Amino acid sequence: MILADKIMNLRKKNGWSQEELAEKMQVSRQAVSKWEGAQTVPDLEKILTLSRLFGVTTDYLLKDEIEDEECAGEPERAEVRRVSLALANEFLAWRAKAADRIAVGTFLCIVSVIPLLLLTAAADVPGHFVSENFAAGVGPVLLLVLVAPAVALFVSCGLKNAPFDFLDKEPFETEYGVDGMVRETQKAYRATYAKTNVLAVALCVLSPIPLLVGAVGEREFFAVGMLAVTLLLVGFGVALFVRAGVRLASMQKLLKEGDYARRARKKNRVREAVSTVYWLTATGVYLGWSFLSNDWHFTWIVWPLAGILFAVLMCLCNLFLDRDDEQ
Repeated sequence: MILADKIMNLRKKNGWSQEELAEKMQVSRQAVSKWEGAQTVPDLEKILTLSRLFGVTTDYLLKDEIEDEECAGEPERAEVRRVSLALANEFLAWRAKAADRIAVGTFLCIVSVIPLLLLTAAADVPGHFVSENFAAGVGPVLLLVLVAPAVALFVSCGLKNAPFDFLDKEPFETEYGVDGMVRETQKAYRATYAKTNVLAVALCVLSPIPLLVGAVGEREFFAVGMLAVTLLLVGFGVALFVRAGVRLASMQKLLKEGDYARRARKKNRVREAVSTVYWLTATGVYLGWSFLSNDWHFTWIVWPLAGILFAVLMCLCNLFLDRDDEQ
């Protein structure tokens, strides 16, 4: 009996699907399918993991002449936490509140630069309606005043979500009635989700119009004012995207669907870690460049560039993760 047959027989003996074995092995379902189809062979580290999971010796797995199972102890049986109906309702209610807070924090981050832009432009208006020193001193303060509550909201959401962190980090099962309740909630929310996303898309698509109108005008302050309107529209649009997405994601997490399907969870953790490091770095670059150069009216260009580079980074990250899953 070859390795491929042994893996398949042991998996079925334990009552596991390919998805469940893939979750335990931290690989994709396609990788398990290729092992069982004799298209690829697991590396040594994964052979050792298979030996521990199935409770057999590595000799049994690797040597074709050994037909009878050679036990090496009991198969690993990790404790699985169970999500009750009450806990599921509590989680969904909390994530609905968190969605609003995260959306507000995102909006504040996007529009935080507006007071600084307006004060800087006002300082250049003939008649010195606002002095350059006032703009340089008060503008950054107002930016931080808007960013500070946004950061506080993000940190607060992270801390209050701690009791539910196991949904991301540990295997879990839902008790009777939970899936049905979540699916009904999801079904009822889909219309709202669709309308919210349509409105968000419309705001983001229309957002360049004020900027184009400002470019036609001859006054710099008017152009900056139109840029502020553009940022407001983008802020509202992105906030709506975030609010709708966080609420839907909470339902998908309990149902283990979409980005929270078992084979996608490892990828999501990697993406979240990369995203966190990336945006913290981008924020540091923006603030460092702005304070050192004092060119706040220009350094905002960091954010659109960061957005473009982030899309490229995520594409590269996905390519590497997909290639790793095939190993």
